[in-house]
Amino acid sequence: MEPVASAVDKLKGFAKSTQDFANGVVSHWTGNPNRRNPIEILKRLQREAFSDLMKLRDRQDKVERILSFYKSSKGSPFQEASTHVRGEVDVLGALLFMDNDSQQNFSAIRRSGIRTGVHSRLTFETTIREKDTLVTEFVSNVTGHDDVLGSPLSLAKVLYAANISDWFSVAAIPVGAHCRDVGISTNSPHQKKALTNYSSLGPPLLNLCNGSAIGLMVRKSNIVASLAQFVSGLGMQPSSVGFTQCFSTFGQVVCQLSRSTKLSLLGIHQVPKFSSQEVRLGALAIPVGIFRRRNISEMTREASAPIIGAQTSENVPTGSIALMLESELDESTRIGGWFEMKRCNPRHLQWAVSIADTPDDEFGWGLSLGGLIQGPKSWDHFQVETFLNFNFGKRFSLQPALIYVMDGSTQFPSLMLRSNWSL
Repeated sequence: MEPVASAVDKLKGFAKSTQDFANGVVSHWTGNPNRRNPIEILKRLQREAFSDLMKLRDRQDKVERILSFYKSSKGSPFQEASTHVRGEVDVLGALLFMDNDSQQNFSAIRRSGIRTGVHSRLTFETTIREKDTLVTEFVSNVTGHDDVLGSPLSLAKVLYAANISDWFSVAAIPVGAHCRDVGISTNSPHQKKALTNYSSLGPPLLNLCNGSAIGLMVRKSNIVASLAQFVSGLGMQPSSVGFTQCFSTFGQVVCQLSRSTKLSLLGIHQVPKFSSQEVRLGALAIPVGIFRRRNISEMTREASAPIIGAQTSENVPTGSIALMLESELDESTRIGGWFEMKRCNPRHLQWAVSIADTPDDEFGWGLSLGGLIQGPKSWDHFQVETFLNFNFGKRFSLQPALIYVMDGSTQFPSLMLRSNWSL
């Protein structure tokens, strides 16, 4: 019986194992296989994490919009402004070889435009709203008979330039406006190395200081135009009663003839306004009302009682017009010329031609010819200027120069030495 019992047990075990196998197969086909697949589990977790991240991103965007609205409504445009500070000390001395110290020789020196002395400049340039610029300039000049140790820095210029678009910009200068500030800049390195007015790359009218100004600039293709209005107080005139203010209109048109050549036409129209009343006004005050024409009866009463020692002054318009040509031969070599005519005397012609090679890190040189003509056969003034430029690093330069001046019957040479420190 034992063999029969063992055979029955084996059959029962085989039947049970067969049933377990069948149950496993059935449960595999009827159940969800993705629940135990690790790849599917990772995908499900990734979908849940992505959903949570998107919710957090939406909340972050809402917070950023609220903060940006708060900054734009209550913030200042200077919050993200960056300010660059530049300093410069320029020392220029001259050794004049003259026969005597007569007034005629001093007048010749003045007309030659030699600017000796110590000149210090501190400039703060702030970028506002990425495109606008605010420039504040402090200057200390030591010229003539002033103390050679120097004078304290004083505010010389405040300029705000707004670039509204790629073709239109506006500039406002409440203090220390020059025609060069609202003109079309040449960005010439030779301009900073000019020793006299004749060696400057531009006519003298660009250096005129006209008080306060507002100007605009328009660019179109290869033509750039600039227009500005100036108001300056000339103050009390010698031996006169009253004061004079000058209203000036400046304009410049630049045509890009080629990639390296520019032709500029510029001019200024000045109208002085004289008042017989002695008044004292503060800065940036323009008394327009007192310049109006008075009626005939009032003028007749004033004419019957003239003021002793008073001088009459007429509002005679003045001004000048100039033409300038500039060409770049390479990165550091420039050649240019200009001439300027006075409106009151068209025969008054001031001119200059200059060439300069002034690289930033190498030896440089320059040569200029200039003069003043008041008639077809009258050379009232003529001078030649040549200089060498030595750069010692990027902060210091030394510039020896030789100038020969012929002013009427006066002739004299001059040795000059200039040093410049940049901070």
